[in-house]
Amino acid sequence: MTDHCSFPTALAVCAAAGLAALSASVSVAQQAAAPQHRERGSLVFENTPLPDTALMARLERYQQSREATFLDWLADGRMLVATRFGDTEQLHRVAAPLGMREQLTFYQDPIEWARAARTGSGFVFLKDQGGDENAQLYYQGGSGSVRQLTSGNFIHGSPVWAHDGRRVAFYGNDRDSLSYDVYVADVTTGAAPQLLVGGRQDTWYPLDWSADDSKLLVWRYVSISESYLYLADVSTGTLTALDDSGRKVGIRMAKFAPDGRGVYLLTDEDGEFVQLKLKDPVTHQSRAVTPATGWDVEDFDVSSDGRYVAYVVDDDGRSRLTVLDTQARLELAPAGLPEGRIGNPRFDRSGRKLALSAESALAPRDVYVYDLEHGNLERWTKSEPGPLDVGTLTAPELIHYPTWDRIGRRARMLSAYVYRPRTAAGPCPVVIDIHGGPESQYRPGWDPFVQFLVNELGYAVVAPNVRGSFGYGKTFLALDNGVLREDAVRDIGSLLVWIGVQPQFDRDRLAVMGGSYGGYLVLASLIAYGERLRGGIDLLGISNFVTFLRNTAAYRRDLRRAEYGDERDTSMRVFLDRISPLTNASRIKKPLLVVAGSNDPRVPVSESEQLVWSVRAAGGEVWYLLAKDEGHGFRKKPNRDAYLQTAASFLQKLAH
Repeated sequence: MTDHCSFPTALAVCAAAGLAALSASVSVAQQAAAPQHRERGSLVFENTPLPDTALMARLERYQQSREATFLDWLADGRMLVATRFGDTEQLHRVAAPLGMREQLTFYQDPIEWARAARTGSGFVFLKDQGGDENAQLYYQGGSGSVRQLTSGNFIHGSPVWAHDGRRVAFYGNDRDSLSYDVYVADVTTGAAPQLLVGGRQDTWYPLDWSADDSKLLVWRYVSISESYLYLADVSTGTLTALDDSGRKVGIRMAKFAPDGRGVYLLTDEDGEFVQLKLKDPVTHQSRAVTPATGWDVEDFDVSSDGRYVAYVVDDDGRSRLTVLDTQARLELAPAGLPEGRIGNPRFDRSGRKLALSAESALAPRDVYVYDLEHGNLERWTKSEPGPLDVGTLTAPELIHYPTWDRIGRRARMLSAYVYRPRTAAGPCPVVIDIHGGPESQYRPGWDPFVQFLVNELGYAVVAPNVRGSFGYGKTFLALDNGVLREDAVRDIGSLLVWIGVQPQFDRDRLAVMGGSYGGYLVLASLIAYGERLRGGIDLLGISNFVTFLRNTAAYRRDLRRAEYGDERDTSMRVFLDRISPLTNASRIKKPLLVVAGSNDPRVPVSESEQLVWSVRAAGGEVWYLLAKDEGHGFRKKPNRDAYLQTAASFLQKLAH
């Protein structure tokens, strides 16, 4: 098919024509009937048919699972976990392996994170309202009483306890709504938090307290490829750089060595991938703790006596846990963890038990403890997959496909996880599931909706990691930055070519779905490759980079400019307008489901609304679902269920 405005290579010539066509389409839209509108609680449905009863009964079986996430060890050896018994995830206390989950918080909104004091029985937690991400910090003492430590329409996070169990450091943007400053609160006095590090328009995170609580390790984050570590004097706020070389390196996390004579950090300073290193703050010299494996070290912890170092490697999307016994010079790898994702490894006070969260495509996220003294793995929670027979679920296959460009003489290869139906009478439909970020990565984890698509609707689900994804080296991470943005769209085109030559896939029944930046790629794919696709689902997606950068929360704007480009520069603004789906909305000819949250501070709801209006004005078919009490993601179970029901109906339609 010949198209004088083929996307993305010749999109520049379409901008003026697209605006003219959009103006002409206004009269068409005015003559068209108003979209069908209905409301259910906080949910608004436009042009969205009522779901099929039989289909919903099949889907309901996949909506009843529960998970548990490890958050922290309490000082007495019990632990804090997040789990859901109602509509949202709340804090629970677990005292022993497979013990009862004792609920500690009871809110309509989910708890985002929690950290326990190193002494005593208190803990702090973060909670926002309606997904607005203006998280406030709360302190809950041993009596169960709760005191709010912060207030206002400001964001707070990364709580870190001092060893004295009285003070907690955290970041907040209270000062100017733009910057992340570091504050310290004394939970025993009720006094207002005190500003420790700030005063400029920077992004600061507190990471760890020194053993004597006199210093705070802080992190100045510029972008995923540039950040700096400092020691802050807790009495004066004076900053001392941990590294005075001035090199731009990526840092993921850091903490003090137990002996106080070094700092462990995850950094890519010596190559493409992130390694765990131990740096001397006096000499600025560092040594590698983990070997160069060709993959990123994504997380770590160190036991209280320094004997054990636990680290997790991101191996092409799957997590691998290793525990180093520095005395015996041994590498330990506990057997029995699900084959998938591992999160938040953390030693208890004794340094002999390591807790973590683990999940796979076949098992919900649960909490496990590796007992190093006895060398065994203990399961502390056992979450329910609902009424599903896990034996019928599908494990994903890791594949690699060639893309449109080359590295030397060979085509660049990209990875994807593929879920295939167990039984298929003939070639099956395919949905491409695109992750957000863009500095994110598809990781195989518990996703009942993917299993529903595969087992009930007969879809194959293909989840790619296009250029710009995390986990494949810092060069790969930067391949979509700024003016290279369209190259990621071309990666989806290459995936369509790969799918088209697979005999078990039906090339005439292809769909795309994705959230946030993945929503942008859905829209761009419908424009670039609409003749090959049947439709798409855009969840919280960017429709115009210029309006997105202008309207996203102020504290995120400069961070996003580092990734997408600065719209204040005239040439960049012209480029961003040219590649934006909104500019080419009239070319979206296939059915589209758009889903948004009214309180989204990251990708404001206006990004969805302007796209819906423009596609409809050009005669396109759009289903629209809006949640008035959600932000960047549907975290309340009734809302999430409604979204999945709508998505199931939409994809069932596309498959036929």
